[in-house]
Amino acid sequence: MKIDFDAYAKYSKPGPRYTSYPTALEFSENFSYDEYINELKNQDKQRPLSLYFHLPFCRSACYFCGCNVIYTSKQEKLDRYIDYLEKELEILSKILDTNRVVTQLHFGGGTPTFYSDAQLDKIIKNIKSHFKNFSNDAEISCEIDPRFLTDKQLDILVGHGFNRVSFGVQDFNEKVQKAIHRIQPFEITKNAVDMARNRGIYSINMDLIYGLPFQTVESFKETLKQALTLDVDRFAIFNYAHVPWIKKSMRKIDEDTLPEPKFKLEILKYTHDYLTSNGYKMIGMDHYAKPEDELFKALEDGSLHRNFQGYTTKGGADLIGVGITSIGEGVSHYAQNYKDMDRYEKAIDSGILPYFKGIKLNDEDILRKEVIMSLMSNFYLNIEKIESKFGINFKEHFHDSLEKLKDLSEFLEVGDKEIKVTPTGTLLIRNIAMCFDEYMVNDGSKRFSKTV
Repeated sequence: MKIDFDAYAKYSKPGPRYTSYPTALEFSENFSYDEYINELKNQDKQRPLSLYFHLPFCRSACYFCGCNVIYTSKQEKLDRYIDYLEKELEILSKILDTNRVVTQLHFGGGTPTFYSDAQLDKIIKNIKSHFKNFSNDAEISCEIDPRFLTDKQLDILVGHGFNRVSFGVQDFNEKVQKAIHRIQPFEITKNAVDMARNRGIYSINMDLIYGLPFQTVESFKETLKQALTLDVDRFAIFNYAHVPWIKKSMRKIDEDTLPEPKFKLEILKYTHDYLTSNGYKMIGMDHYAKPEDELFKALEDGSLHRNFQGYTTKGGADLIGVGITSIGEGVSHYAQNYKDMDRYEKAIDSGILPYFKGIKLNDEDILRKEVIMSLMSNFYLNIEKIESKFGINFKEHFHDSLEKLKDLSEFLEVGDKEIKVTPTGTLLIRNIAMCFDEYMVNDGSKRFSKTV
């Protein structure tokens, strides 16, 4: 697949990443607690569950990080949080049918492996005491900082059925690592990958970021060369989103050290060419996988799905978010827990779920969500299927959207029965999806990272 990078450089503009639609900026407290509980109680019990647990603690700040984290070195904070996770699960189990099949479990953070092996064991055992019906092919995964990983922790994870891990790397260059406050020599990452392989973990992902301070095309070439020697199954190559108005730690990055857009494009172009010439295939947005990976197979048959954990083959599940800041997703709602630890604990102490805000999807939201997520996941939209499922005339209903798409006509093929994104267009998929976003306004009230 050859990509003409010059053709789309001019299209870089702020836009959502569409881990949800509507995006999290539309969440509000207007969607009440009682409405949320009603949604949980009335979910289709035949639909499987996807569970996300947010383990928010880190020892120190990585300046590039946009995650919801809490920095601490105090062991008692970690133990206290485990207790509250247990209490939250107790409350949840009285509202939700926990006998439903679980097809996905994911630990995110923070640094999940900041917890000791004994603490991880306690957390997982408590989860499985409430959710006992895991499918045989359940995807059970954990984000891992290679700097915090021991043999005992891996033994616990593997012993409880974890079969996927994602290693945060970002860049192997020492100068870049110092600038982002994350010193992580190559040997540490290699050791972590070897440890996982030796325990039979069959799927390993590595996160890299382009657009970090002091990065050059040459320096990132070396990072990619080193990364490839580790023979991981998937790569997630993210465009650094510099949002200091949201994340205070990003203010510690000198913006003058960030590579200019033209150099970021060169890095992206080289990364794409290098990975695809070395046996990886582009999957969805930002991701690359080996052809034998199930993500690639899902892309080929149109079953790839996107949620807050990224790309997955486990579509058709209701996502339940547990822990501070976690987000859940149902057929017609999104719900997010409190971001503040005090409010999170007070809610649980009061015997209620720590629900903060969310959104109830109307019929138009559900329709546009299906359109946007199909494009974001599979670079393809079956117009006939949408018309049949929602009882609409696509061209009439989306007249305004199709007019907007004309500005991107060189990147996609729009027919009577389908929309196909071209190879060049895949790297502008956020721009394409934005044409169907009913909430997009250009008044400056919403701030997003750049699409390129």
